[in-house]
Amino acid sequence: MAGQVQFLRAGLRNVVFVQMRRSSDQLGELGKGAGKGGGGGGSVREAGGAFGKRQAAEEERYFRQKEQEQLTQLKRSHEEEIKHTKNEIERLQKKLERHSQSIKQLADKD
Repeated sequence: MAGQVQFLRAGLRNVVFVQMRRSSDQLGELGKGAGKGGGGGGSVREAGGAFGKRQAAEEERYFRQKEQEQLTQLKRSHEEEIKHTKNEIERLQKKLERHSQSIKQLADKD
């Protein structure tokens, strides 16, 4: 299970990296005015300068925060699934023990 989580994290990081790389190629340098991708990203970013850089930094911070929230939610979901699965294993082990005792009692009667 831990290996799967690490695999998912590595995969997510690769996807995010590729997306960031593509977006930076299209936008040019963040906060430096209109990019190469056909869209300027809004009037503040098109203007460039300090306000453009500030908005670009705020957008990056926003997306990092959203990504962190998603990762936290994914981790919580996995933890709940692990807890549920452990409870199910425990329930099935008790059931197995009851059946084993029943078989033993039947064998003792013979």
